[in-house]
Amino acid sequence: MKSNHIIQDNEISESLRYASYIQQAIFPSSGLINRLIPDYFIFYQPRDLVSGDFYYVSRRNEKLIIGVGDCTGHGVPGALMSILGITFLNEIIAHGSFSSAGAILNQMREHVMDALCQTGIDGERKDGIDLALCIIDPKTHVMNFAGAFNPVYIVRDNAIIEISGDMMPVGVGAEEELCFTTHLYELNHNDVIYLFTDGFADQFGGPKNRKFKYKPFRDLLLEISSLPMADQKVAIERTFNDWKGNLQQLDDVLVFGFRYLTSG
Repeated sequence: MKSNHIIQDNEISESLRYASYIQQAIFPSSGLINRLIPDYFIFYQPRDLVSGDFYYVSRRNEKLIIGVGDCTGHGVPGALMSILGITFLNEIIAHGSFSSAGAILNQMREHVMDALCQTGIDGERKDGIDLALCIIDPKTHVMNFAGAFNPVYIVRDNAIIEISGDMMPVGVGAEEELCFTTHLYELNHNDVIYLFTDGFADQFGGPKNRKFKYKPFRDLLLEISSLPMADQKVAIERTFNDWKGNLQQLDDVLVFGFRYLTSG
């Protein structure tokens, strides 16, 4: 009986490892990201072998599109949702039938609701995606941003500018669905932009076993923002693991940072 359990555990572990390989293959490749974003880092630390967090990078009509998503759940359910999210983003952007980041989130919501057969009736599961999405025009240096719960942080002149997302998910919400808001923001050379999920700020740890929280997270980003991006990743990873200590990681963690560099 014990050997059967060991065999089953090994089979499950092997299946999860292969699922992780499939998920990573769907993510944008490092080669693509390096071509589109010369100066960036990604701190990606799933709670399990597969993750409900995902990042997205592409270019359409000379515009750079960058997103970070956090799907309901983690592990296998979250990973399946993340694959849906990336697939829907690819489909919407490939068709080119969008005018703004908010329009993309509106279309994604319809796709998610259709795929999960969500109708908004009471008692229905509210699975969805928290998402921060930026579209940057390198000719005008204007970024338009839309968020489903998640914000974007911009560090400029030693200060953090926060652009908040709407308080509703990509998917059916508790309230009537409204259109997502698109925010326009003109970027300067050397601005540092951060997209992230809630896993870092919500992690318990430290001397009093409390959540890290968002103010210390913003303080950390501000403190390290002048460092090279590779060094920022090292600092973020060290801070997270030191804070967590021997405690269990509670959620998937993703922080995507990049420095905006103008060509002129």
